[in-house]
Amino acid sequence: MSGSATYVYCVVHRPTRPPMTRMPPGIPGASAAAIDSIARGLWLVSASVPLDDYAEREIQERLQDLDWVSRIALAHEAIVERFGRAAGATVIPMKLFTIFSTLARALEEMRRRRPQLESVAKRVRGAEEWGVRIMRTQDGSPAARGAAQPAASGTAFLAAKRRARDAAQARATAAVEAAEHAFVVLGRFARQTKRQPPPSGAPAPPLLDAALLVPSGRKLRFKAAVNREARRCRDAGADLTLTGPWPAYNFIQSPDGWQ
Repeated sequence: MSGSATYVYCVVHRPTRPPMTRMPPGIPGASAAAIDSIARGLWLVSASVPLDDYAEREIQERLQDLDWVSRIALAHEAIVERFGRAAGATVIPMKLFTIFSTLARALEEMRRRRPQLESVAKRVRGAEEWGVRIMRTQDGSPAARGAAQPAASGTAFLAAKRRARDAAQARATAAVEAAEHAFVVLGRFARQTKRQPPPSGAPAPPLLDAALLVPSGRKLRFKAAVNREARRCRDAGADLTLTGPWPAYNFIQSPDGWQ
């Protein structure tokens, strides 16, 4: 299949054209990223891609190739983050494989959605997305270790087993409560929060998997609170992991229909 299409990385809200210095190479096979004006203060970041690699049928056939998808995702993210670092810029990241038949069609669609784009930009301006995941730790408590020791009698064995079960239940409850406490406390620093549903069929789903949109001015206090909650979680038998900051992928969904 010959021909090309337009791959969209993001939309940038900035009074003047964003700088194009030190640009990452972009996704494999694409032309260099380019900027086009959508409207005053709104800029489209896109590239031309060959349909031999990026036609819908080709993409669907390669979605099971995790190495390929990972390479695309990392390259896509590098472009988005590059514009996120531009002074005075608010970035609205596009989903992976946002592709239009032509640049003109991409610009037409973005201009049609200009009110939504401006609303989203206002909502995420000056904030960063952080991820918080809390997992239950493997039970290595003294009660659990004691239950594994040989018992002197059948009665002692049953008593030890009962104690281990009660301790495990108490520890599980404490871990859940610590995760909920962390979500409430950390959510106070966020402009918005989004709790992710557990993966379908996961053998050990997280106690908490959440995205938080945190204003940059609260970052230091937020990270200090994360450290405190991580200690609380450890004491309760859970591990808290913080990731980010990221572009606000989880917060570009708008009630008025954007994405």
